[in-house]
Amino acid sequence: MPLCFVFVPFQIFLRGKYKLFPIEMAASTSISFYTSNGAIGVPKVSKSHKIFMSRYPELFSKKPVNCARVCSSADFTALRSSFAVKPLQLEGNREARQKFGVLCQAVGLKNGHANSFSVGQKFQLDDVIEAQQFDRDTLSAIFDVAREMEKVEKNSPGSQILKGYLMATLFYEPSTRTRLSFESAMKRLGGEVLTTENAREFSSAAKGETLEDSIRTVEGYSDIIVMRHFESGAARRAAATAEIPIINAGDGPGQHPTQALLDVYTIEREIGKLDGITVALVGDLANGRTVRSLAYLLAKYKDVKIYFVAPDVVKMKDDIKDYLNSRNVQWEESANLMEVASKCDVVYQTRIQKERFGERIDLYEEARGKYIVDRNVLSVMQNHAVVMHPLPRLDEITVDVDGDPRAAYFRQAKNGLYIRMALLKLLLLGW
Repeated sequence: MPLCFVFVPFQIFLRGKYKLFPIEMAASTSISFYTSNGAIGVPKVSKSHKIFMSRYPELFSKKPVNCARVCSSADFTALRSSFAVKPLQLEGNREARQKFGVLCQAVGLKNGHANSFSVGQKFQLDDVIEAQQFDRDTLSAIFDVAREMEKVEKNSPGSQILKGYLMATLFYEPSTRTRLSFESAMKRLGGEVLTTENAREFSSAAKGETLEDSIRTVEGYSDIIVMRHFESGAARRAAATAEIPIINAGDGPGQHPTQALLDVYTIEREIGKLDGITVALVGDLANGRTVRSLAYLLAKYKDVKIYFVAPDVVKMKDDIKDYLNSRNVQWEESANLMEVASKCDVVYQTRIQKERFGERIDLYEEARGKYIVDRNVLSVMQNHAVVMHPLPRLDEITVDVDGDPRAAYFRQAKNGLYIRMALLKLLLLGW
């Protein structure tokens, strides 16, 4: 049975925001309501509206209804043609980029889930905070958009689809690849960038300003905020405060969802599949937000096995292990990198993060240098396997590995541009 969506331009006020608000129903008899985020479409009250609302009150009762009865009706056709939609400017919300009318659309189902998204349909997420937000269908669709963004990037000077939009990058921790790739992504799509590189030291945070006040201020200057913070959970706090999209570019030892997206995208491009793969996560697994987010995403695929290879002081935390167990994902801890590397499709190396050890430099020195990917490790790896790293690296991958075609980490970094172009497009314009 098809899954139907009804897009109705009426206002739903939710937690101080105008939200795209789906009402989930059974797939066989499903109606979902959507209203735009920010400036919204306002219908002109007409005779057909009144007839439609009186004949189909179930649409406004939040109960399952019969799609066929509504979508095939003459009343629906009359209503659809009668909407006069105009943008309504709301203080503190984004200006509408599209006009919203009523749309009833049948979307084919595969394994019980919608496997496609309509052009112009709003992106399902208001913010990108953690890897758990994404399901397989959404990941696949995002990767399709990323492949389109690769074409845009290669056809320099690129696109102007985000012309008139401003992105603020608010980074409380150092970054090279993440910040610059987001800024490059925005500019390649025609947008503009407001940036602060070290907000912890050179913004009003140094004067004691709260994160919430900083977000409320910065959102007044921009349409979307990309934020890196030193505290786990900071991105969620920012998203709860802001009325514009927030993208988590790393929150302390918490998560780094856009890195995980580009990592999975890279694995698919390099290995050719995501189901049935074996991945070794190596290095600082206790403090590495990239490996945490990646583990969450890998759990969405079938027959995946994960090896954890880490010094004792930075082993993977139990919350990730418990999550993998709950999803029936095989995992194993090992102290033998050579043995593990010989079995894996992906060796995902990470640096030991000195900045997370505070004054315990002795523990840092104990962990550093224990697991190094060098030519010896490459010699036992399979020909199709790849070495990945979120970068920056110190000495955990030797430079003589760089020339091997299985060294994928610089290709991985480039893929971050395409994923972030895709996310900016989706969050600001929709599918």
